[in-house]
Amino acid sequence: MAKPKRRDPKSEALARDGVLNPNPEVVRDVLFTSNPFFDAKDLVQVRYEMVRRHQIDGIAISEAAAGFGVTRPTFYKAQNALQAAGLAGLLPGRRGPKAGHKVSAEVIAFVTDLRAAKPEMTTSQCLDAIEARFGVKVHRRSLERALARKKRIHPPT
Repeated sequence: MAKPKRRDPKSEALARDGVLNPNPEVVRDVLFTSNPFFDAKDLVQVRYEMVRRHQIDGIAISEAAAGFGVTRPTFYKAQNALQAAGLAGLLPGRRGPKAGHKVSAEVIAFVTDLRAAKPEMTTSQCLDAIEARFGVKVHRRSLERALARKKRIHPPT
Protein backbone atom coordinates (compact mmCIF):
# COMPACT_ATOMS: atom_id res chain seq x y z
CA MET A 1 0.00 0.00 0.00
CA ALA A 2 1.44 3.37 -1.05
CA LYS A 3 2.11 6.00 1.57
CA PRO A 4 -0.16 9.04 1.29
CA LYS A 5 1.69 12.23 0.36
CA ARG A 6 2.41 14.53 3.28
CA ARG A 7 0.32 17.69 3.18
CA ASP A 8 2.36 20.88 2.72
CA PRO A 9 0.27 23.88 3.88
CA LYS A 10 2.78 26.41 2.52
CA SER A 11 2.73 24.86 -0.95
CA GLU A 12 -1.06 24.76 -0.84
CA ALA A 13 -1.18 28.46 0.11
CA LEU A 14 1.32 29.38 -2.63
CA ALA A 15 -0.73 27.44 -5.20
CA ARG A 16 -3.96 29.06 -4.04
CA ASP A 17 -2.37 32.51 -4.47
CA GLY A 18 -0.93 31.62 -7.88
CA VAL A 19 2.73 31.98 -6.79
CA LEU A 20 3.80 28.34 -6.53
CA ASN A 21 6.96 27.89 -8.61
CA PRO A 22 6.13 25.19 -11.18
CA ASN A 23 9.79 24.13 -11.40
CA PRO A 24 11.46 24.52 -7.99
CA GLU A 25 13.95 21.77 -8.81
CA VAL A 26 15.72 23.98 -11.40
CA VAL A 27 16.69 26.58 -8.77
CA ARG A 28 20.35 25.81 -8.05
CA ASP A 29 21.50 29.06 -6.45
CA VAL A 30 23.57 28.52 -3.30
CA LEU A 31 21.12 30.51 -1.16
CA PHE A 32 18.32 28.08 -1.97
CA THR A 33 20.39 24.93 -1.68
CA SER A 34 22.12 25.77 1.61
CA ASN A 35 19.62 27.78 3.67
CA PRO A 36 16.15 26.52 4.66
CA PHE A 37 14.86 30.12 4.86
CA PHE A 38 14.94 30.31 1.07
CA ASP A 39 12.15 28.30 -0.53
CA ALA A 40 12.45 27.45 -4.22
CA LYS A 41 8.70 26.77 -4.30
CA ASP A 42 7.97 30.48 -3.61
CA LEU A 43 8.04 32.09 -7.06
CA VAL A 44 8.09 35.68 -5.76
CA GLN A 45 11.02 34.96 -3.43
CA VAL A 46 12.91 33.20 -6.22
CA ARG A 47 12.44 36.09 -8.67
CA TYR A 48 13.31 38.71 -6.05
CA GLU A 49 16.47 36.90 -4.96
CA MET A 50 17.50 36.39 -8.56
CA VAL A 51 17.37 40.14 -9.25
CA ARG A 52 18.95 40.96 -5.88
CA ARG A 53 21.84 38.55 -6.50
CA HIS A 54 22.67 40.52 -9.65
CA GLN A 55 22.08 44.04 -8.33
CA ILE A 56 23.53 43.70 -4.82
CA ASP A 57 25.87 40.70 -4.96
CA GLY A 58 27.10 41.64 -8.44
CA ILE A 59 26.79 38.29 -10.15
CA ALA A 60 26.38 38.39 -13.94
CA ILE A 61 22.87 38.32 -15.38
CA SER A 62 23.56 35.11 -17.31
CA GLU A 63 24.87 33.46 -14.13
CA ALA A 64 21.88 34.66 -12.08
CA ALA A 65 19.42 33.44 -14.71
CA ALA A 66 21.13 30.05 -14.93
CA GLY A 67 21.32 29.66 -11.14
CA PHE A 68 17.61 30.30 -10.84
CA GLY A 69 16.66 28.11 -13.78
CA VAL A 70 15.29 30.82 -16.08
CA THR A 71 16.24 32.47 -19.36
CA ARG A 72 17.84 35.90 -19.59
CA PRO A 73 14.62 37.44 -21.00
CA THR A 74 12.80 36.13 -17.91
CA PHE A 75 15.46 37.76 -15.73
CA TYR A 76 14.99 41.10 -17.51
CA LYS A 77 11.22 40.84 -17.20
CA ALA A 78 11.51 40.23 -13.43
CA GLN A 79 14.03 43.06 -13.04
CA ASN A 80 11.79 45.53 -14.91
CA ALA A 81 8.69 44.41 -13.01
CA LEU A 82 10.48 44.84 -9.67
CA GLN A 83 11.72 48.32 -10.60
CA ALA A 84 8.32 49.40 -11.91
CA ALA A 85 5.99 48.01 -9.23
CA GLY A 86 8.07 46.63 -6.37
CA LEU A 87 7.33 43.15 -5.04
CA ALA A 88 3.77 43.30 -6.41
CA GLY A 89 5.29 43.44 -9.89
CA LEU A 90 6.72 39.95 -9.37
CA LEU A 91 3.27 38.44 -8.88
CA PRO A 92 2.19 36.51 -11.98
CA GLY A 93 -0.32 38.35 -14.16
CA ARG A 94 -3.64 37.01 -15.26
CA ARG A 95 -3.24 34.61 -18.17
CA GLY A 96 -5.42 34.34 -21.24
CA PRO A 97 -7.77 36.88 -22.79
CA LYS A 98 -8.44 39.90 -20.61
CA ALA A 99 -11.95 40.52 -21.88
CA GLY A 100 -14.61 39.01 -24.13
CA HIS A 101 -12.83 39.32 -27.44
CA LYS A 102 -15.58 37.76 -29.55
CA VAL A 103 -18.54 39.48 -27.93
CA SER A 104 -17.65 43.04 -28.90
CA ALA A 105 -19.83 46.12 -28.43
CA GLU A 106 -20.83 45.75 -32.09
CA VAL A 107 -22.02 42.17 -31.49
CA ILE A 108 -23.99 43.24 -28.40
CA ALA A 109 -25.62 46.09 -30.33
CA PHE A 110 -26.49 43.65 -33.13
CA VAL A 111 -28.13 41.19 -30.72
CA THR A 112 -29.95 44.01 -28.90
CA ASP A 113 -31.39 45.24 -32.21
CA LEU A 114 -32.30 41.68 -33.20
CA ARG A 115 -34.17 41.08 -29.97
CA ALA A 116 -35.89 44.46 -30.17
CA ALA A 117 -37.18 43.59 -33.66
CA LYS A 118 -38.03 39.97 -32.75
CA PRO A 119 -38.51 39.55 -28.96
CA GLU A 120 -39.31 35.84 -29.40
CA MET A 121 -35.81 35.13 -30.74
CA THR A 122 -33.96 32.48 -28.69
CA THR A 123 -30.33 32.63 -27.60
CA SER A 124 -29.50 29.80 -30.04
CA GLN A 125 -31.01 31.78 -32.90
CA CYS A 126 -29.01 34.84 -31.84
CA LEU A 127 -25.82 32.76 -31.84
CA ASP A 128 -26.57 31.54 -35.37
CA ALA A 129 -27.20 35.13 -36.49
CA ILE A 130 -23.91 36.28 -34.92
CA GLU A 131 -22.01 33.52 -36.71
CA ALA A 132 -23.69 34.37 -40.04
CA ARG A 133 -23.09 38.13 -39.70
CA PHE A 134 -19.64 38.28 -38.01
CA GLY A 135 -18.15 34.87 -38.81
CA VAL A 136 -17.40 34.08 -35.16
CA LYS A 137 -18.74 31.23 -33.08
CA VAL A 138 -19.71 32.52 -29.64
CA HIS A 139 -20.49 30.30 -26.67
CA ARG A 140 -24.02 30.61 -25.30
CA ARG A 141 -22.84 31.54 -21.79
CA SER A 142 -20.45 34.19 -23.14
CA LEU A 143 -23.34 35.89 -24.89
CA GLU A 144 -25.62 35.57 -21.87
CA ARG A 145 -22.96 37.09 -19.56
CA ALA A 146 -22.26 39.94 -21.96
CA LEU A 147 -25.98 40.75 -22.25
CA ALA A 148 -26.37 40.61 -18.46
CA ARG A 149 -23.39 42.97 -18.07
CA LYS A 150 -24.92 45.37 -20.57
CA LYS A 151 -28.21 45.25 -18.70
CA ARG A 152 -26.48 46.03 -15.39
CA ILE A 153 -24.51 48.91 -16.90
CA HIS A 154 -27.37 50.32 -19.01
CA PRO A 155 -30.66 49.29 -17.36
CA PRO A 156 -33.77 49.65 -19.57
CA THR A 157 -35.62 52.91 -19.06
